[in-house]
Amino acid sequence: MSELLHIHEPEPSPSRPQWRAFLELGFRPLYMGGCAWAAVSLAVWMYAPGWLTSRLFGVVWHAHEMLWAFIATIAVGFLLTAVNNWTGVNPLSGRKLGGLVLLWLVARIAFLLHGDAAFLIGATCELLFYAGAAWAVGRAIYGTRNKRNYAVPLLILALGIADALFLLEAWRGDYAALMERFNQGLLSMALIALLVARRVIPFFASRGVPGLEIPMHVRSGQWQLYLTACALVANLLQWDIVTALALVGAGGISLWQWLSWKPLAVRRVPLLWILYLGYAMLGAGLLVEAGQRAGWEIRVAWPVHVIGIGGFTLLIIGMVTRTALGHLGRPLKTDRYIVTCYLLMVLAFVLRLLALLPAAPAVPLLHAAACAWIVSLVLYLWRFVPYLIRPRADQPRGRVLKATQVRL
Repeated sequence: MSELLHIHEPEPSPSRPQWRAFLELGFRPLYMGGCAWAAVSLAVWMYAPGWLTSRLFGVVWHAHEMLWAFIATIAVGFLLTAVNNWTGVNPLSGRKLGGLVLLWLVARIAFLLHGDAAFLIGATCELLFYAGAAWAVGRAIYGTRNKRNYAVPLLILALGIADALFLLEAWRGDYAALMERFNQGLLSMALIALLVARRVIPFFASRGVPGLEIPMHVRSGQWQLYLTACALVANLLQWDIVTALALVGAGGISLWQWLSWKPLAVRRVPLLWILYLGYAMLGAGLLVEAGQRAGWEIRVAWPVHVIGIGGFTLLIIGMVTRTALGHLGRPLKTDRYIVTCYLLMVLAFVLRLLALLPAAPAVPLLHAAACAWIVSLVLYLWRFVPYLIRPRADQPRGRVLKATQVRL
């Protein structure tokens, strides 16, 4: 793994918002848009479900927007930025990046509108978003022969294909098949999350805690990805036992890696413990999904929310703060607002799981979980939007740097 250059921590200097800075790297508009939409869409789902009258109605719209419009969108923003660091080539910036974000935004609006024409516009724009992201990332990776990351464009493409299959079933009206298509998207996203998290967590931890030495687990990480890919294919073929066995292997490896990373050593570093917690919950969620596939009587919502909120969202809230601070040239430190943001998201996860218990007061717990989720994301936006729309804090005023050579 390439060496990370030293990140200086200057005092932030005031500067004006700039479109050029905002569209400099993929993480800026997509972190902001994805997190804002996650808050808005959950509020719509909880408090204005009557608005959801398109082919993506009710829980179908909620599931789609959480996975592809929030979680996968943040992943695309991260990868567009990370590829710039891995290859030295910025995949998208300026008008091209703005065009990609516009496709994403049109899809969000179209899926809220009634009628087949709006649905087709939304589906076309969204699939073009994933195809465009895969193309841009692939051009940078394959053009520089960055062999270590050859699979990354294919993983983004897999997210788009799973999305296309989900939207196709929604168009056909075959809602019995939608959950399988959703699971394919969930596992495609799990591949990306495991790939990224297994690389960056020990990397960040070894630099965030003086003297901490933890393994990168390159070989076990490869097996972890192979098993998750196997689960994805087996799920597509509806081989439940094979899917379950592969998920047991992938989830077990994840938890074993997490234990070897000495989680107690990072308990006082919020930028790290949130990532550790998200990785542990992702591994646990894969095991819960395996149990359901093996025939255990588990509510469908359990694995979806353990993986989706406990795994993906906790990792996301950690990554959109840690990586944003680094790429914006700001000190890699948390304040009370960021820590509160983390704690609220953990609370939302716990409350959502409690709402699934048989004797629990489901409705009050759901509303409490939704409030914690929304406030967490709004707090993140309030804290980071002023940074995301301005140039880096460690560069001369009026100048936008082409790339920050930080390799993960």
